[in-house]
Amino acid sequence: MILKKYFELKKSFDLKKYMKNFDIFLFILVILVSICGIVMISSATSNFTNSRRYITIQSLSIIIGLVLMFITICIDYRNIGHAYKFIYVFNFLLLAAVSLFGTGKEQWGAQRWIQIGSIGIQPSEIVKIGFIITLAKFLESIKDNVNQVKYLLATLAYIGVPIVLVMAQPDLGTALAFVFISIAMLYICGIDYRYILAGVLSCAIFIPLAWQYLLKEYQKNRILVFINPDLDPMGAGYHVLQSKISVGSGGLFGKGLFKGAYAQNFVPEKHTDFIFTIIAEELGFIGSAIILLLLLVIVLRCISIAKSAKDYFGSYVCVGVASMIIFQIFV
Repeated sequence: MILKKYFELKKSFDLKKYMKNFDIFLFILVILVSICGIVMISSATSNFTNSRRYITIQSLSIIIGLVLMFITICIDYRNIGHAYKFIYVFNFLLLAAVSLFGTGKEQWGAQRWIQIGSIGIQPSEIVKIGFIITLAKFLESIKDNVNQVKYLLATLAYIGVPIVLVMAQPDLGTALAFVFISIAMLYICGIDYRYILAGVLSCAIFIPLAWQYLLKEYQKNRILVFINPDLDPMGAGYHVLQSKISVGSGGLFGKGLFKGAYAQNFVPEKHTDFIFTIIAEELGFIGSAIILLLLLVIVLRCISIAKSAKDYFGSYVCVGVASMIIFQIFV
């Protein structure tokens, strides 16, 4: 009886069935980029007293991602889409936990982490995936009516809730990521260009108001210093100026792995936001270009999959993921 159940279960779990649409090329690209990430974090933290901790966290994150990937392969992605309302509520609760109840820790002028033991989790990063899934399903449900005013307003409200919650943390970077992803997905959905133009004009009006009444002082400083780091060379502009020096010092071929002395000693947050300074100094222009090329190919592969998707939901999800990667690369 037990053997019979075993063989029935084995028969129902047809690995070939689940793996037939597995994109091995995309998988290899992601693994290569992930390995590069571990190596560069290892180099960036080589002079830290607890460097192994950062490598372990990054490695565990990749392993968890791989496990979730293989679990997802065994699920019809359309069933995930059917749960979009539940995912939307889950996203809301995650963001509300940080925004309303103040869970987490203050860092760099924003409160956006939930602390679990010694590990800090940023809910907005988890929400990005849920945001793409829920918006993709929502747009699929209104595709034929997306240019009707009432549906367009409903879409803006649907998008606006998580963005407002993220801004309340405040996390301007992630909020802009949500905006960028939304624009890309709306464009693919077939929104009329006149609405896009109206949105651009609205932003032109809204930006001065946001600058005056919404942005925190540190956010204004970041924007001003991003445009001209020399405004505050020893303060907010220090990161950018030191990064430029580090990137330039790498030259064509770089100084070699674990030999980026400038970035390791003078660039803050080199193992997170400014990891590219380590890449540029140690691998040079050639190494940096290769990594950027790998990321570009991943984006193009996502777009290619979007074109061949069997339904709009799958297509929109692929476009959302591609736009998220593009934003992360440049911002």
